[in-house]
Amino acid sequence: MTAVHHHTRAIKRVGVVAKSGLQEAAGTLVELSEWLNARSLTGVFETETATLSGLTNQVTTCSRDEMPSAVDMILVLGGDGTLLAMGDRIAQHGVDVPLLGVNFGSLGFLTEITLAELFPALENAINGLVSLDQRRMLRAVVRRDGQVIADRVALNDVTLTRNATSPIIDLSVSVGSQFVAEFKADGLIVASPTGSTAYNLAAGGPIVHPVVEALVITPIAPHTLTNRPIIVPASSDVRIQPISNCDDNQIIVSFDGQSGVPLACDDIVSVASSEQPLQLFRATSRSYFAVLREKLKWAER
Repeated sequence: MTAVHHHTRAIKRVGVVAKSGLQEAAGTLVELSEWLNARSLTGVFETETATLSGLTNQVTTCSRDEMPSAVDMILVLGGDGTLLAMGDRIAQHGVDVPLLGVNFGSLGFLTEITLAELFPALENAINGLVSLDQRRMLRAVVRRDGQVIADRVALNDVTLTRNATSPIIDLSVSVGSQFVAEFKADGLIVASPTGSTAYNLAAGGPIVHPVVEALVITPIAPHTLTNRPIIVPASSDVRIQPISNCDDNQIIVSFDGQSGVPLACDDIVSVASSEQPLQLFRATSRSYFAVLREKLKWAER
């Protein structure tokens, strides 16, 4: 699953998606369109991105939802949030379109290519000279009385949190058929290794290197200090059941911070590794640890 492999599919159509309202990307987008044309490649611009660049009538466009099925790779300009949203869409389509994330601001954990590196990185990606990271995603299924009420894919995390007005919540957690514990906390995060540096990190969870096959279960502000994050095998099926304060939609489950689903008592949230990984072009210029140092402001000697 974690093997690095090179992209074999010929890249002819390059999807381009910029963060909503990213005005400063306009010049780069025009340059990008010319760069692709000069190489006889088709740039397929997400509708809003085309408008941002003023190229609406000169380029092929499609909606964000159509993008995964319309292109051979997707270039994301923005930050980690923009890339996450695209990654989740790719997973929903069940296609294996690789993503190249370029950050317009500070370095991201996922958008680890800087603006200055955009064209060399894109050239290497198109010519098959860059290795692809396979990032395992999470699949979450919410069941109520045996019926599936939500089925989502997330790259970073599946999180159960309490409504602002709600008291502490009680969650029963099992791994497979084995009961783990009842967590009394403000919430609970199930994160992938990729997501270990997102909300999980802020909640005091461990940093897990992306090639480690694992899931991380981290309570948010646990009531007892003995409730610690737990790392379980990637093959685990993590089941979470709210057991108190779960009336009146007090507990919400969200996927990569998006689209919350209110839970009732006895609903079961199952989280497991998804079958299909997300493919990310790797920045050859910096290691995972270099990105960590930069993002977490670790002092370098």
